[in-house]
Amino acid sequence: MDYVNLGPNGSLIYCIEYLEKRLDWFLEKLRQFNNYYLLFDCPGQVEIYTHHNSMKNIMSAITNKLDLRLCCVQLIDCHYCSDPGKYISALLMCTSTMYQMELPHVNILSKIDVAIKHKSKLLFNLDYYTDVLSLDHLLNALQNDPLTARYHRLNKAIVSLIEGQNIVSFVPLNVKDKRTIELVRKTIDRANGYIFSPEENQNAEMLNSVMKLDINDLTLDVLEDLPKTDSTEMMQN
Repeated sequence: MDYVNLGPNGSLIYCIEYLEKRLDWFLEKLRQFNNYYLLFDCPGQVEIYTHHNSMKNIMSAITNKLDLRLCCVQLIDCHYCSDPGKYISALLMCTSTMYQMELPHVNILSKIDVAIKHKSKLLFNLDYYTDVLSLDHLLNALQNDPLTARYHRLNKAIVSLIEGQNIVSFVPLNVKDKRTIELVRKTIDRANGYIFSPEENQNAEMLNSVMKLDINDLTLDVLEDLPKTDSTEMMQN
């Protein structure tokens, strides 16, 4: 920030562009990790993923030149569900990111335990927000708010755009609930084309039950009786 006299946002974009210009160096570093499951923890500045091209170009180079199977994982805080306007904004951002990045994409509704704890403050059940059901109900809620009612035509156009694309849904995540951790891992593996090895298939019955998880039946309990897998043990470490 001091070197180029930029603010926090401008500095992040500068760094991403700097990395893109030195992509050969970055790819050479990645080639050292053969047969690894790589996680890229990226900054949360949305314009890097919604309309700026550097991150997209970097991911494209990793996919094409290193033959890696990438999957974008985007975490959305569950507190957005408590406000119709914020939730619709999150849907619009996810839609834009999915088209911009052009990669398999998994959207995660994080801290779902907080939403469960304050379920009474939500207008609908949790599956309404994870499955992104009819947004007309939220449009009506916006119309009942004097602050957002004046933008009815804009709100209606945005809702129509999101529903017209119909590509966004969310996977719930509570880091204290192993069922949701397995659900997230399973969804990501399926998105990037990962096939379970024979050793991993011994947990197939447990994984199948996870995929049938009903978000409305989740509780705040920490389930210790589920068999541990590599992913949960890794997260605990």
